[in-house]
Amino acid sequence: MSKDIVLAFSGGLDTSFCIPWLKERGYAVHTVFADTGGVDADERAYIEARAAELGAASHVTVDGGPAIWNGFVKPFVWAGEGYQGQYPLLVSDRYLIVDAAIARCNEIGTRHIAHGCTGMGNDQVRFDLAVKALGDYTIVAPIREIQREHTEVRAYEQKYLEDLGFEVRAKQKNYTINENLLGLTMSGGEIDRWQAPGEGARGWCAPRAQWPASPLRVRVSFEQGEAVALDGERMAGHAILARLNAAFAPYGVGRGLYTGDTTIGLKGRIIFEAPGLVSLLAAHRALEEAVLTRQQNRFKPEVARRWVELVYEGFYHDPLKTDLEAFLASSQACVNGDVVLETHGGSVHAVEIASKHILNAKGATYAQSADWGVAEAEGFIRLYGMSSTLWAQINR
Repeated sequence: MSKDIVLAFSGGLDTSFCIPWLKERGYAVHTVFADTGGVDADERAYIEARAAELGAASHVTVDGGPAIWNGFVKPFVWAGEGYQGQYPLLVSDRYLIVDAAIARCNEIGTRHIAHGCTGMGNDQVRFDLAVKALGDYTIVAPIREIQREHTEVRAYEQKYLEDLGFEVRAKQKNYTINENLLGLTMSGGEIDRWQAPGEGARGWCAPRAQWPASPLRVRVSFEQGEAVALDGERMAGHAILARLNAAFAPYGVGRGLYTGDTTIGLKGRIIFEAPGLVSLLAAHRALEEAVLTRQQNRFKPEVARRWVELVYEGFYHDPLKTDLEAFLASSQACVNGDVVLETHGGSVHAVEIASKHILNAKGATYAQSADWGVAEAEGFIRLYGMSSTLWAQINR
C-alpha cells in the first residue's frame, strides 16, 4: 500500500519535481499550498491544477495571511531590523507553511512530511527545525536526495519533468523565485554569478523609467506598535501589507540586491523586493523613535538583532524567541499614533508624525529654545565629560 505523505507545495520547479519523485518511491502525495499572499486567483488556480496534473492524491489551499501577520510581521516590525542590517526576512512564511503541512498530516493521519528545499540553502534548516519542534515526523527532502548524484540539480529536475511529459514554466528555467505577502526574492542565473541582474530579474517593483510623475502619500495608523489603518480606514494587518505592496511597488520602493551570510556558511546573493514591508518599517521606526526613551532606543536594537538571527537561522520555536518577543511587546505600549509616508520613487520617508506620546519638552526645542540657563548647560557638560577630560589633562 502507498504511504501517505504531505508535501508543502508551491507549484514551482522544486516542488513540482517532488510529486512524481515521491510517487515513484511508493508515496501517495497530499499537497498543501499555504497561500501567504504572494499570488492572485489565477496563480492559485494554476497551483491547484499543477498538483492534480502531477498526480497528487489530494490538494488543499490554506489562507496564510492572518497567520503570517501575527506570527511574523507584527514582531518583525516591532523589532525593526533586517538580517545583517539589510534583508527583511522575506522567506519567514516557511514557518507558517510548516504549520499548515503539519495540520494536514494530522488530518489524514500520517507522520510523513516532505518539502522541496535544496541542500544548499537556508530553507531546509527552517523547515526541518520547525518540523522537529512540532512533533515526531519523518522528513523526506527529495531535492537533497538527488544532490547525492547530480551537481546541476535544477537542470536535472527540469529534464526529469520534461521526460515525463510535464512542461516547465519559462521563468523557472532562469531564476528561483519566491513570492508571498512579505515580498519577492530572486536567485539563480547571473545573480548567482555575481553579475549585474538582467532585465528579466525583476518582479513587483517598477524600474525608474516607469515611476509615476506625482509623489505618493499614505497615512499609517498604529496602536501599540501594530498597524491598524491606512488613510483612516481600519483593516486587518495582512490586508494593510497587501495594500502597501500595491501602492509602493509602482514607485520602485523596497528593491535591493543583497549578499549575506547564510545559515549553512555560504554567501547568499539575492534580489529582494518588499515595498509594503519596507514602507511599514519606515513608518514604525519614525513613530517609535519619537515616543521611546533614549535608553529604550539604544537597547532595543540589540534585542531586535538577536530575534532576527533566530528567525533567519531556523530557531522560530526556540524559547529565547518567545522571551525576546515579550520585551518587544512591552516596548510598544506607547507606540500609538499616525505617520505619513511619502515617496517620489525609489525610497520612502516618514514626513509627518502625530502622537500624544511624543517626548516633547514643554519649554525646550532642540537647537531653538531652552528652559534652562547657561550655568546649567555648562555644569552638565563638565560632569558628563569629566572622565574623558581628566584623561586628556593627565596624559597629554
